[in-house]
Amino acid sequence: MTYLITGGCGFIGTNFAEQLLKRGEKVILTDNLSRRGTPSNLTYLQEKYPLVEFVHADLRNDLETLQQLVEKVDVVYHLAGQVAVTTSVVKPREDFEINILGTFNILEAIRESEKRPMIIYSSTNKVYGGMEDIIVEETENRYQYKDLPLGIPENRLLDFHSPYGCSKGAADQYIRDYSRIYNIKSVVMRQSCIYGERQFGIEDQGWVAWFTIASVLGKSITIYGNGKQVRDVLHVEDLFNAWDIATKNIDTVSGTIYNVGGGPEHTMSLLELIDYIENLIGHKLTYTFSDWRPGDQPVYVSDITKAETELNWKPKITPRQGVEQLYYWVTENKHLFDFLK
Repeated sequence: MTYLITGGCGFIGTNFAEQLLKRGEKVILTDNLSRRGTPSNLTYLQEKYPLVEFVHADLRNDLETLQQLVEKVDVVYHLAGQVAVTTSVVKPREDFEINILGTFNILEAIRESEKRPMIIYSSTNKVYGGMEDIIVEETENRYQYKDLPLGIPENRLLDFHSPYGCSKGAADQYIRDYSRIYNIKSVVMRQSCIYGERQFGIEDQGWVAWFTIASVLGKSITIYGNGKQVRDVLHVEDLFNAWDIATKNIDTVSGTIYNVGGGPEHTMSLLELIDYIENLIGHKLTYTFSDWRPGDQPVYVSDITKAETELNWKPKITPRQGVEQLYYWVTENKHLFDFLK
């Protein structure tokens, strides 16, 4: 098979491309290289895997290029997107154009193609909104759901909060509906907090990576809220396993939406992450507290029962193991973060 990865030079795209290239697959990456870290990720892949193909393109306007690309591939992993809630609030039009228009352009290219490749879409748990009706309990170091031990299921009412939630949610539904209306083979993956190596996390996006990077480089860490916020976290390798299974079984799972996160067994609060890192680094970290960010959920955990049942998939890398891997990768690659000096 031939694989196209949009946003292929981002954190997830780079890691997935490397996994495919190691298997000897044919991989085409497309990216506009606007996000920090993407040029170095591209250089890394090209130096290590000379056969990787790269096409510089912007999904918002390079329509002819997109049409040519989808005619060459069997599957599209659509990862390109604006990824931060805070950025979407400041630049809502840009967020709209990248996440909705970019996705629409990809879908139209597939619909009008002769090849009609399948598409796997990287969606988000933010489509469920603030979930203010759910009762949350506070314990010593974390928040937790009172009545949802397995987390939030896929049949939860959609409620888009923030421009980011609206744009990703609209794209999520476009992918699903193009499967119904135009018979395009697709799977939507509503992903929780994904983390791992080659993630250039920043303060407003990629919190697991950012805390780890800041601790290694001696940068200040700000905790917004009280630090008891909990997320289910998923190592990028576990995410790829879910994508692989869905791709291989596309004839039976096409048109389906899955929550793909760590689930209730792989959760972590901000304070617990601090504790993990302090144990690795061997001393206490210095951090400060600030006001809660607007719309920040005290807890989000994905119910991944559907993916476990239908895809026979389950996360294997625990948060402690994953953070340790990420910590040692950052320690060994400090030169990649010179832009933070």
